[in-house]
Amino acid sequence: MSDVIRIMIVEDHHIVRQGFVALLKMVEGFEVVAEASNGEQAIALFRQHQPDVTLMDLRLPGMSGVDAIKEIRKEFPSARIIVLTTFDGDEDIYRALQAGARSYLLKGMEGDELIEVIRTVHRGKSSLPPAVAGRLAERLAGPTLTERETDVLKLIVTGNSNKEIGAALFISEATVKTHINNLLSKLGVSDRTQAATTALQRGIVHLD
Repeated sequence: MSDVIRIMIVEDHHIVRQGFVALLKMVEGFEVVAEASNGEQAIALFRQHQPDVTLMDLRLPGMSGVDAIKEIRKEFPSARIIVLTTFDGDEDIYRALQAGARSYLLKGMEGDELIEVIRTVHRGKSSLPPAVAGRLAERLAGPTLTERETDVLKLIVTGNSNKEIGAALFISEATVKTHINNLLSKLGVSDRTQAATTALQRGIVHLD
């Protein structure tokens, strides 16, 4: 039994989760030991089963997949987690790997690829598809927004004016304008609309 790879699947969409369960149950040497539909459940089930490999969706109700990864890794530093998501933004990738994920896969990948990555991660190695690695490289090479610039950007995305942003963050409109000019430059865009679009595409901000 020591050769069996014990797997937990964290996915809030029941049909999608059952699809992964059905696929992995067909693979010799794989055993699905737990299924979770949200981050809190994932943490509890990880403690209970301590799976060899965990497949983690990013968008979960309540606690995000990234936060769940952080919590699991805080308690179990050797946890081997693969992100499995539809989101391909460079910021999503960066945050997941920073949290401790060993791989980042998009749900459109082939079943054989998923199986191979599970085996690779189980051996203690990391595995990134070329397209994902390319996006991560772009993210690492580019300028990073400060926490305050990210706060301002989130409020731009939700349609707030400079005055409303200043009131929400307890800063002056002049300071808001400075932050906006800085984040426009860092994002390589010329106006607020482009900034909002870029923020959503890259996964810097999410509309939940």
